Amino acid sequence: MTEQFAADVLICGAGAAGLALAIDLARRGISFRLIEKMDAPFAGSRGKGIQPRTQEIFEELGILDRIVATGGLYPPERRYRDDGSFTESNIIEQGEPTPAEPYHLPLMIPQFLTESVMRERLLELGHRPQFGCELVGFEQDPGGVTARLTGGAGEETLRVRWLVGADGGRSFVRHTLGIDFPGKTLGVRAIVADVILTGLTRDAWHRFNEGDMARQIMFCPLAGTGMFQIQGPIPLDGDIDLSAEGLEAIVAERTKRDDIHIQSVSWSSAYSMNARLADRYRVGRVFLVGDAAHIHPPTGGQGLNTSVQDAYNLGWKLAAVANGADDALLDSYEEERQPVAAAMLGLATKLLDAQKQGDMRRGREVHQLDIGYPSSSLALETPGRIGRLSAGDRAPDAPIRGAAGQPTRLFNLFRGGHWTLLGYGVSPGSVPPRAGLRIHAFGPSGDMVDAEDHLRDIYGLSAGEWVLVRPDGYIGAIAAADDVAMLEGYFAQVGLGLADVPRA
Repeated sequence: MTEQFAADVLICGAGAAGLALAIDLARRGISFRLIEKMDAPFAGSRGKGIQPRTQEIFEELGILDRIVATGGLYPPERRYRDDGSFTESNIIEQGEPTPAEPYHLPLMIPQFLTESVMRERLLELGHRPQFGCELVGFEQDPGGVTARLTGGAGEETLRVRWLVGADGGRSFVRHTLGIDFPGKTLGVRAIVADVILTGLTRDAWHRFNEGDMARQIMFCPLAGTGMFQIQGPIPLDGDIDLSAEGLEAIVAERTKRDDIHIQSVSWSSAYSMNARLADRYRVGRVFLVGDAAHIHPPTGGQGLNTSVQDAYNLGWKLAAVANGADDALLDSYEEERQPVAAAMLGLATKLLDAQKQGDMRRGREVHQLDIGYPSSSLALETPGRIGRLSAGDRAPDAPIRGAAGQPTRLFNLFRGGHWTLLGYGVSPGSVPPRAGLRIHAFGPSGDMVDAEDHLRDIYGLSAGEWVLVRPDGYIGAIAAADDVAMLEGYFAQVGLGLADVPRA
């Protein structure tokens, strides 16, 4: 007898990670429930940088244009000297988009606006978070998870196939599972506040006393708002007055200026910076994503981006197993994402050390375009192959044309949450179709044309090669023309099912 579930997935936490997972599941037709113990959406700026790789994900999820319209680019950094003079420079390394990488600059958008756009997209898909609903207990068994919730309607027991903890650094889900969260406190305590102020222009990120951890203070105009975000280190101990009056006193003391006035405070926090990584991302039918699995210092804008990409990695795998793929596919989530978080923790900590010395410059290392899964059990290619790209790498974009002559791009072929098989100089029909897979052949008799050789040059392909792109935009497999059998074995591994072979 098949067990009846209230939903396939219970997502605990409606921040950026929980919302990204909900959007991905919604467009795949997987039932879920998204709960948030807070009574209202988070109101602060916190994670305000959207890196180029996350922009690619947001394009796939259908929200990038709205994110761009709502936010903006980072302004130059203006560093003030003690005599009031200043210098200006770009914090973000400048570059131009390329055919392979269409997005090249981080965007600035306060986290509360990012999450607002994500909730709007989720509502378009027919779902909304349930605020004021808290997970207070759960038990799992081989068949599912029984969760206990409490909220405005009282207590409720819910039976689901999987539980995902997207419930932040103090994760109830992680604590209940008994997962260790090793790491360290970085010896830096800071304030962050979203304020309305007068006395500073909005054309720069204003910075005073660079490199002085006792006096440093920064004012970043928040794109899409009329506010500034104030940031600055504070003593490790003691209470801090985060009212408008208290912040104005700190500002006057550190800038030595009497013309900067705090009109109001929308959100503020005093926090200690940590770098921590969960020992496990999966225990049975329960998973951790986002800050529940890793906590970063804010330098480099890696936390929110890493969290969204956790969700994007997990979403298609949950959908695949819900539709009949082997449960072992879900083990690849921790296998792939935990090392990425470890690397991002190292990067953010390194950038924090540089910032202490006054260096806030950010280059390609923060874009997350070079992240991949080359050591994953889901990365497979013909032995001995030598090429520009390898299985596990991010699948680049490229301008191409359809056989009818209209221009398009690879990302358009990938869009929709399915697997995509690209055949370069292959015979159409040599790989039979199957549900969940889109097959495109490039060549004289194919449905796509590499008119300017961008695909060949970017991917480094030889005639007869096949490239299998995963639903999350990474290369799953690369097979030579005489190794189609390898693809058939891979299809079975990831739950793509049986081929639809036409009868003779």
